[in-house]
Amino acid sequence: MKLTVFNGSPKGRRGNTYVMAELFLEGARESGIEGEQVLLADLKINPCTACGTCWVKTPGKCVQKDDMEALIPRILDSDILCFATPLYVDNVTGLMKNFMDRLIVIGDPHWELDENGECRHTRRHPKPSKIMVIANCGYPEQTHFQVLRVLFRRIARNLSTELIAEIYRGGGGLLTTRIPALEPVIEGYKSLLRDAGREVGRQGRLSEATTTKLEQPLLPGSNYAADFMNSINELWDKLLSSPGNKPDDEFGSRLS
Repeated sequence: MKLTVFNGSPKGRRGNTYVMAELFLEGARESGIEGEQVLLADLKINPCTACGTCWVKTPGKCVQKDDMEALIPRILDSDILCFATPLYVDNVTGLMKNFMDRLIVIGDPHWELDENGECRHTRRHPKPSKIMVIANCGYPEQTHFQVLRVLFRRIARNLSTELIAEIYRGGGGLLTTRIPALEPVIEGYKSLLRDAGREVGRQGRLSEATTTKLEQPLLPGSNYAADFMNSINELWDKLLSSPGNKPDDEFGSRLS
């Protein structure tokens, strides 16, 4: 079984999204899955122009000559397609949205009715048959992923695929922040990500029990959000008092 992670973080290897995806892939590979992570930040993918060429004139082939052309065979060779993205304005990043829009090339222009009697496009290819999502945001609460929870259920429906795993991490910046007191907590979560990868490799999907564990706050407590907010505001105040500094100098990869 092959799993391909498409990472839409502009920060690439410096982002928390990359860390999460790599940990998940470590576990998946241990269970026998062939897995790779593709960084969209390293590629040139133009927006879809909705010209219809890939459906009529050159079925399955986009008229644009960019890096998406080389990605299509890798997508169609994958059993599981994973969308990995930091949260930008309650949604996926622009890089990821361009990638998602360009997936039109693997579809078919004909329509069908799904099991609920709702229209969608028919499938052109047997793979991928499953999708999953990995996402993180700077805010600590899990409630910030409401849009993505709806979005990827719709994507799974539109692609006639099964949504096998959703991994959302509020307070994602803690994954790459070196605070000695937090190391046991962070290492525990990282271990859980590896376990999630193993589980998907062995069972073909993420269990409800593991999903529940992954949803738990990294720092439980009644003042978790307020304490987190105060620490972030202190860092911003430090940056604002020294305009010559770049946000990455203080925040590292906290925001992606």
